[in-house]
Order: sequence, then C-alpha cells, then structure tokens
Amino acid sequence: MKAMLVAFVAVAAISVGSNLILMQIGFSSQDRYAGPDVRLDD
Repeated sequence: MKAMLVAFVAVAAISVGSNLILMQIGFSSQDRYAGPDVRLDD
C-alpha cells in the first residue's frame, strides 16, 4: 500500500512539474497549433 501511495504522489509531481515547465518554454498545445488569426488570452 505504501508503494502505491508513493507512486501516486510521484505521478502527480511529474505531471504538475512537466506542465509548469512546458508552459514556461512555450510548448503548450495552444501555442504550438494556433495560427496567427487565432486570438488567445483575451
């Protein structure tokens, strides 16, 4: 049971950390696939 809880915490930390890193370097899906005619963050 302890190993399962550690795994859940690890998955959560990895997913939140990777999301923050990818948003900082501009590699989000909206940045990658939005064309110049799309208004984002209005």
